[in-house]
Amino acid sequence: MIRASRNLLHYALVCALGFGAPLAVAASNNNAAPPTGAPIKAVLTAPPLVPPATNRNAPANVVVDLEVIEKEMRLADGVTYNFWTFGGTVPGSFIRVRQGDTVEFNLKNAHDSHMPHNIDLHAVSGQGGGAEATFTLPGHKTKFTFKALNPGLYVYHCAMPPVGMHIANGMYGLILVEPPEGLPKVDKEYYVMQGDFYTEGKHGDAGLQPFSLEKAIDEHPTYVVFNGSEGALTGDHALTAKAGETIRMYVGNGGPNLVSSFHVIGEIFDKVYTEGGSKYQENVQTTLIPAGGSAIVEFKADVPGNFVLVDHSIFRTFHKGTLGILKVEGEKNPTIYTGQQSNEEYAPAAGKGGH
Repeated sequence: MIRASRNLLHYALVCALGFGAPLAVAASNNNAAPPTGAPIKAVLTAPPLVPPATNRNAPANVVVDLEVIEKEMRLADGVTYNFWTFGGTVPGSFIRVRQGDTVEFNLKNAHDSHMPHNIDLHAVSGQGGGAEATFTLPGHKTKFTFKALNPGLYVYHCAMPPVGMHIANGMYGLILVEPPEGLPKVDKEYYVMQGDFYTEGKHGDAGLQPFSLEKAIDEHPTYVVFNGSEGALTGDHALTAKAGETIRMYVGNGGPNLVSSFHVIGEIFDKVYTEGGSKYQENVQTTLIPAGGSAIVEFKADVPGNFVLVDHSIFRTFHKGTLGILKVEGEKNPTIYTGQQSNEEYAPAAGKGGH
């Protein structure tokens, strides 16, 4: 009862304070321009894919149709979980709009859902980020409209109480608000999002695993994974590129509890738009991504190889699941990286040999 009261109190604070909405920034003249042309239906993609750039020089009326689907899916080999999803995937569908767009947002909740849901988009300047406007019962649909005032990469999530449980069950995703001039062109774009999961059973216990509220409150996740499951970005699902290509990753952290120390082993990020904002830092090894936050990382794949995506809180990687692969193919370049050149026993220094 105490925990339920705390959840309700938290939800009230979320709604009252508009938590999650981006900090107010003066709107540019471009923001104020009225949308033009016929409404455009937003292209939504499942991870790790990203919708194409908007390639528009003026704001538009954009329609987003997103459905909440509760479904059992794979969490790890032999392990399943009843995920609550935006669009049928974890993370939810990637949404891409342009600064100044007027977005008509339609949220459906599938008829076979067991819970009411809503959505708080951090890209929205308005109470609850749209959460109150989208309270949606199973079998119902809701609609609200917002203007995309601020460019950036934003998290969205369900904000129904208990908020943490809805997020822990997979209800999060990313929305990109492009600046009017767009982002610089790159060769590949990918969508990666970390999340922590709390099951009654231990890591690796087979079968359908129920959610553990106790573990979630204690912040002791059973799994910490990229894109909703162990192995979502390995093997046949590995990300791919060619040597010489420039790669942009839109990286989010749904949480609900843990901060991510995102790192790609064997690469240096040429640019990191920290916390999904407009400014970037250069030559970064590891970037912190808060729960409910994001970052845009860019780098050139200089040489071929398998480059490992990790949360550098490293026990999570090798014992809880935050491991992905970027497979880069192409010609070797020994001027940048040789690989192993020798492996031999060395002679001990005189007078210090042997034990």
